[in-house]
Amino acid sequence: MPRVCKITGAKTRSGNSITRRGKAKYLGGVGIKTTSVTKRTFSPNLQNVRAEVDGAVVRMKVSVRAIRDGLVVKSARRRDLRKHGSITITP
Repeated sequence: MPRVCKITGAKTRSGNSITRRGKAKYLGGVGIKTTSVTKRTFSPNLQNVRAEVDGAVVRMKVSVRAIRDGLVVKSARRRDLRKHGSITITP
């Protein structure tokens, strides 16, 4: 399974991790120097969500940005209504 959001298409991106040392000039040092630049990956914040798609409940990987923006309609949690007292059964 790839790390891709089913709604927004957000996926893993590549970038750099920059290592620096030294003391900033405004703090009295001689400046900050870059010592190394290494490749790294930025992965999206994906969550497994049960969502309603065309009236059916489907599990999918969705980014948190899509959930926050309201692009995902979460399915209602099923519960035993008899246990919670909403329905009374008469024998």
